[in-house]
Amino acid sequence: MLSDLYQEIILDHNRRPRHYGPLEGANRRADGVNPLCGDRLSIALHVEGGRIDAIRFEGSGCAISKASASLMSEAVSGHTIDEALALFDRFHATITAPMDAEVDTEALGKLAALAGVREFPVRVKCASLAWHTLKAALSGSQHTTTE
Repeated sequence: MLSDLYQEIILDHNRRPRHYGPLEGANRRADGVNPLCGDRLSIALHVEGGRIDAIRFEGSGCAISKASASLMSEAVSGHTIDEALALFDRFHATITAPMDAEVDTEALGKLAALAGVREFPVRVKCASLAWHTLKAALSGSQHTTTE
């Protein structure tokens, strides 16, 4: 039943992504590309006082990539940069952990829906692309991330 719920969360965020579209007044941006899958996305942020006031993404990709970007944008919006980076670390550790590792669903919330990608190592890049692109935007990197 839990896997069905997680699948529905991913499908819903793919079909109706949150925070999708351009962001007027963005003061941080980054682009990401997954050369294995063809996913491409851009993250735009408005950061003020160390807090992510607004986040939007644009691009195209597989259902996992788009759902991950949508879930990520919901999870970090309104949070501090430090909180977003800590969530990046928790999320990345989860999707790269061995299959028998416990998933802290309480700490991850809806992001736990993407934990199943660790069964498919090639899909980890799909799930993590938006996160690496967010990290690049927060650091002010001008290079396109391919992680």
